[in-house]
Amino acid sequence: MDTLVIALSGLVGMLDKAPAPNDVKAGWGAFGIFLGLAVATGLLCWSMVRHMKKAKLNADSGAFGTDETPQG
Repeated sequence: MDTLVIALSGLVGMLDKAPAPNDVKAGWGAFGIFLGLAVATGLLCWSMVRHMKKAKLNADSGAFGTDETPQG
């Protein structure tokens, strides 16, 4: 059991080291992914607003029936 703890603490020590500042840089790929996610979120919001407007118009025209529920 002690050997396992020592091995795991050595592994954590190796994984816990921070990279050198020259090894870390911002990339265009991550920025492109960020922009793509922003565009996708905008499109989903735009689509949701359109569908909510359609649902409101259909509800106002009575397409979904009445709101009255039988009292029991």
